[in-house]
Amino acid sequence: MPSSQELLFILIIAGAVVLVIWTLKDTLKKPGKTGGDKPAAEPGKRPQQDVVLPLQLQAYERLVLFVERISPQSLISRVNQPGFSVLDMQIGMVSSIKSEFDHNVSQQIYVAPEAWEAVKTVKEQTISIINQIALKLPPDAPSIELNKQILELFMHQKESPSDIAAEIINAAARQLMRQASA
Repeated sequence: MPSSQELLFILIIAGAVVLVIWTLKDTLKKPGKTGGDKPAAEPGKRPQQDVVLPLQLQAYERLVLFVERISPQSLISRVNQPGFSVLDMQIGMVSSIKSEFDHNVSQQIYVAPEAWEAVKTVKEQTISIINQIALKLPPDAPSIELNKQILELFMHQKESPSDIAAEIINAAARQLMRQASA
């Protein structure tokens, strides 16, 4: 159960996100109103892009980081603890993936649909692989057995789900940057 400090932090972050979205919504609704002494820009031109583009690029960065953090190698090194059983490790890795995903779910409003779909797919595939391998092992076996089998599986694949998702996210980000510079 989260402490009162953690809940306060979550509420502050949620409030900040709502404020940013509300501000952006107002900015997008009133394209001719730029504020200050600046001349009004044409609707749908630079000022809107100057606000939204950095948010979009940051979202792509966060999703690439998410994909990297849920790769098996990264998960195992972060989650594994001495004395963990297969079941402990399975629960720890799946919980970590879900927590990371929940932390980044708001990024979907800034990225291309195919990039978000790749993120959801890699999340589900990784959880599925962890669960399938864990089911083949005794729950009370040492976690090293699960870790070893997961790593062996991913080492034998040409590309991991995380690598594929990262490529899709990077391609979408490059396309966005090309469009912005045009």
